[in-house]
Amino acid sequence: MYQALYRKWRPKTFSDVIGQSHITDTLKKQVAEGRTSHAYLFTGTRGTGKTTCAKILAKAVNCEHPVNGDPCCQCPSCVGIESGSFLDVLELDAASNNGVDQVRALRDEAIYSPANVRKRVYIVDEVHMLSTPAFNALLKILEEPPEHLMFILATTELHKVPATILSRCQRFSFRRITPADIAARLQYVASQEGIDLKEDGAELLSRLADGALRDALSLLDQCAASGGQIDSNSVLEVLGLAGNLQTAQLMEHILRRDSKAALLLLHQLYTGGKDVGAVLGELSTLTRDLLLRRTAPEGGAALLSGGYDTATLDRLEQNASGNRLLYLASTLQKASADLYFSANRRMDAELCLLRLCDESLCGDLTALEARIQRLEESAARGQILRSAAAAQAAPKPAPVRQAAPRTVPADDLPPWENPSSTQQAAAAEPKELPPQEEPPLPEEPPLPEEPGERVLDIPEPPPLPEEPGERILDVPDAPPAPAGNSACDPNWWRALSESCKGRLPPMYRAFLDMCQGVWENGQLTIYAPDEITLGRLDNDRVKGVLSGETERATGSAPRILFHVGEPPQSAPKENLKNLLQFGSRFDNIEIK
Repeated sequence: MYQALYRKWRPKTFSDVIGQSHITDTLKKQVAEGRTSHAYLFTGTRGTGKTTCAKILAKAVNCEHPVNGDPCCQCPSCVGIESGSFLDVLELDAASNNGVDQVRALRDEAIYSPANVRKRVYIVDEVHMLSTPAFNALLKILEEPPEHLMFILATTELHKVPATILSRCQRFSFRRITPADIAARLQYVASQEGIDLKEDGAELLSRLADGALRDALSLLDQCAASGGQIDSNSVLEVLGLAGNLQTAQLMEHILRRDSKAALLLLHQLYTGGKDVGAVLGELSTLTRDLLLRRTAPEGGAALLSGGYDTATLDRLEQNASGNRLLYLASTLQKASADLYFSANRRMDAELCLLRLCDESLCGDLTALEARIQRLEESAARGQILRSAAAAQAAPKPAPVRQAAPRTVPADDLPPWENPSSTQQAAAAEPKELPPQEEPPLPEEPPLPEEPGERVLDIPEPPPLPEEPGERILDVPDAPPAPAGNSACDPNWWRALSESCKGRLPPMYRAFLDMCQGVWENGQLTIYAPDEITLGRLDNDRVKGVLSGETERATGSAPRILFHVGEPPQSAPKENLKNLLQFGSRFDNIEIK
């Protein structure tokens, strides 16, 4: 009769347990020294070895010939416990025996001495399913059990176990098994069973198991049933995960900002019976994998979902920046949460895809930042194209080619080069002329600018004509320096920023209006409201313009510093002085 792989290859000793050495070493030492406790609590996720270690511990404390804390698996006690013929070692399921009556019956039976072994062991699986009265009935015997009694409790939800139970047990936390350990175990089992398991298939199965070795063996058993070679493609096909390839293709359209292709693929998945909520969930999982690979490329492999191979993740990661992935993850999380209350789930999913393809549609600060980033990228590409065009349009030195020497008779020479009568004999001989250079090749025309790639400087608008009865105040190009070395008034900074706007592109002007400047002791300190504004202005181009305009206004080269926050407040007398000084500059304003 065929036996499943996870049952056939279940560990029989502590040494066979994979990935839980911090627990098995302690238990082996306790058994070898005879210092075992009367109650243990094993916690952890599914498939990590809780029940397996409980059965091994039950055999070890009853083994007649233990080997360094491990059961020998050959004595009558080990054989009887392994086969389940000894009723002194009993495995209970708390999910189906969670009432107080069952626990009372267990308590009344536990006081009797074992019939075949030294210790009576009760293994209670999923102990968190017990009711409150059942826990209360278990407390007394758990606190003061007979010498021959041992309890081993196992649970996957530790927070549901009362503190009164926790304080009476030795607790051991089982970790998720790493993908590397699972893959190595799968390769060993496959070699023993004659299964043709490839390295990429074992890696994919280990990630799909999510830290549970039992799940990994079950998946291997399922893939082996189809026969043939087991690689990553066959694993995806057998397990029904071929749809992940379409999810990766949808993510590729999103990263390329191809809204049309993304909507068409979503329509194809929807007509094929795919739920739009599942599509957004798979996109969120893929975004998490890409974000983990970018932020933790070395240690993040154990955190991946396992539904995508390494080649697919590498291809998608090339077109995804960290900020873009964070935006995708937050947008998908919000859309998935709102989908539960949606009246039209398909429309909400389509709107989510449109926002993922174009950040400017979200209408918040992220949209402005995305637009500025795309402008900077376009400017960088335009500069590269202009540099390439200039390099090709530059005049190249014409190659000098040696022409064959030509001979000209003396009679054909012009009169001013005709030799004298005494030299006619020598002039009559053929004469070699210097080689002539070929004319230079025409210059190649410059490459045409691609549409949408060139960043044009917007000229300043012409001054508005003055209307009758009104006067337009001209902002001076170089504002006068503030009096003294104290913090300057806002009017001086406003005039300075207006003089700088004509020398800066429009993308910097809006951020400059949001800042305030303070001149003090030869230093211009600019206070920005947030980190985004500071990051846009803190560059060499803006600093150069500010330094030049400030030097024209103050007569000395300033130091430029940027800070985030509010500028220091001036004293009331200083504010009044600045206000009077501002009013004295105009004829039609009188301040009293």
